[in-house]
Amino acid sequence: MTDSDETAWIHWFCRQRGNEFFAMVDEDYIHDKFNLNFLDTDVNNYRCALEVILDLNNGSGSDNVTDADVEASAEKLYGLIHARFILTNRGIDLMLEKFQKGVFGTCPRVFCQRQHVLPIGLSDNPGDEMVRLYCPKCSDVYLPRSARHANLDGAFFGTGFPHMLFMVNPELRPKRAKAKFVPRLYGFKIHQLAYRSESQGNQKDLQEVET
Repeated sequence: MTDSDETAWIHWFCRQRGNEFFAMVDEDYIHDKFNLNFLDTDVNNYRCALEVILDLNNGSGSDNVTDADVEASAEKLYGLIHARFILTNRGIDLMLEKFQKGVFGTCPRVFCQRQHVLPIGLSDNPGDEMVRLYCPKCSDVYLPRSARHANLDGAFFGTGFPHMLFMVNPELRPKRAKAKFVPRLYGFKIHQLAYRSESQGNQKDLQEVET
């Protein structure tokens, strides 16, 4: 890695505390205008934001736009580019390395035995939902344990990323957990009718009191 890589905006952004879930998008991918189609309609100050991401400070910004506005737009634009990039072979490889290292955390479900999870969005529209964690063993989604990750926009990872990763690498998909929690009382399984009967009994007692 060169000194210029160390000081690049993308490197700086991905190294920020709370941005560990992000992969470093290749600049060649961003330079290809085809990969950025229609993103200019979703991001304010699009041109300035793109220049920030690519470290192209040519002074083309507007006097009415603050540095904070441009920085916020750059972060949003990078997130939307990131959602597309991680569906490519290169992006999948980078995210797969994080997945195997457990960067995204583990499933909180006991019977999944600390299965590594992947980030996923519940919506592809920015601002709709925060990022969730998808467990490939139980196929359920969970909230990130850390607040700094829970505040990441889910659209920056997209609704289809984990599924694309396992379509490309089907051998990595874990077998579904067969073990399930069984409610017991004094060692005996509790039948679902027991809850229904108790509820009906309580309703009957209330009716008798009212009469």
